[in-house]
Amino acid sequence: MTIRALLTAALLALSAPALAQVPGPIAAEGCLGCHGPGGTGMGPVAPLAGRDQAELIAAMAAFRSNAREGTIMGRVARGYTEAEIAAIAAHFSRTPR
Repeated sequence: MTIRALLTAALLALSAPALAQVPGPIAAEGCLGCHGPGGTGMGPVAPLAGRDQAELIAAMAAFRSNAREGTIMGRVARGYTEAEIAAIAAHFSRTPR
């Protein structure tokens, strides 16, 4: 094993605990500006926390296709990949209200 490979392995090992402590997927952080701290809702904006994962995925799909109206959600939803939407929905479905 080269020194470069050893250093890379060491850095990955050291960063793994820090990555494990990140609260939810990073993609979900983009939702908090409108949906409030922890996705619990803010003003007239609906809460995401504690909602059904399939419901959240379906809502994002509807926003993406313009089947569901939203002030900005159509544009926001089109910015995420299917995997990111699934991760965001999983995160908020596990987040307490």
